[in-house]
Amino acid sequence: MLNEQFPWARFHELKYPVQFDDLGTLLDEIWVSHSHHKKDRVANDTECRRLIGESVEMRQIRSLIERVAPSTATVLITGESGTGKEVVAQRIHDLSGRKGPFIAINCGAIPEHLLESELFGHERGAFTGAVAARAGRFELANGGALFLDEIGDMPTEMQVKLLRVLQERVVERVGGTKSIPVDIRVVAATHRNLQTRIDDGRFREDLFYRLSVFPIDIPPLRERVADIQPLVDEITDRVYRSHGVMLALSDSAMRALCEYSWPGNVRELANLIERLAITKPVGEVQATDLPWPLRDVEDLPVMLSSNLTPSTSSDQTSLPAAGLDLKKHLAKVEKQLIEAALVQADGTVQKAADLLGMRRTTLAEKIRRHGLRE
Repeated sequence: MLNEQFPWARFHELKYPVQFDDLGTLLDEIWVSHSHHKKDRVANDTECRRLIGESVEMRQIRSLIERVAPSTATVLITGESGTGKEVVAQRIHDLSGRKGPFIAINCGAIPEHLLESELFGHERGAFTGAVAARAGRFELANGGALFLDEIGDMPTEMQVKLLRVLQERVVERVGGTKSIPVDIRVVAATHRNLQTRIDDGRFREDLFYRLSVFPIDIPPLRERVADIQPLVDEITDRVYRSHGVMLALSDSAMRALCEYSWPGNVRELANLIERLAITKPVGEVQATDLPWPLRDVEDLPVMLSSNLTPSTSSDQTSLPAAGLDLKKHLAKVEKQLIEAALVQADGTVQKAADLLGMRRTTLAEKIRRHGLRE
């Protein structure tokens, strides 16, 4: 019954007395199973999402998807993080007519010593903690599609084994000798420059050519400004359906969105809309309500210097007549900059710390002190 309700769950057993190696292996497998359960749920959630946008680039991508979907060609999707590579992969599967499941796996998020077992499965006793035989992702995707996300981060040893599967369409479980045929459609994706990684010896050239039978490149959001308005409409509608908040953006706010560079692409835009639904649930969102990086350029001196006013006679800054509390003012500016870095880093503290030129632990402490969520 448990396996029917939670197909990602596995039964494990430990022999007593418990060994640290056995316990570590068990925890690793539970972590991987749970993380992929979440990943599969995300994949299922994207099924109902359409490829939003009316730019020339998006129309071309939709045309490419319609052409390649009915075939069995391997597809390589490239593009920056947050551009919607998994949504494209899901759409290819939806239009393919294949009856099997859409299985997604992030090749860069799984510890190297567990990746082979996750992809190909293992037999009982193949390694410490393998108390039962287990099918890998290739077998689970039989009759459907396997989405290999972040393929550029796959270890080189695993690339050799993946190449064999793509060539022969058979897998062998870890610790097994039986060749298991698989009927799958492989779609891979990466935000890496694979040509550079080939030159550096970190990615096999023969695997690259095997994967890129049909390449699809998704341009960043800053290069398809025409898609921002329809994306905002779609995301605000989704927020209304899920939270009951109907967001209204003013012309100045939309202009600021169209002028922003969107380093986090569509994911960053979606996060922004959800944030505004919390911070501005009532009334029209103005440009001044947006986080610091998106505010109009002419508003920045006001937002960052608060009561400080630029001097007309020199490059120096003059104090207001009543003076100010410098400590509070600097704390306010620091908080605004940290918020901006977190938005630009899509909530990743380490990336935000890199943008601000500080250690992650230092930034985490400042986030706690300012009452911002990490």
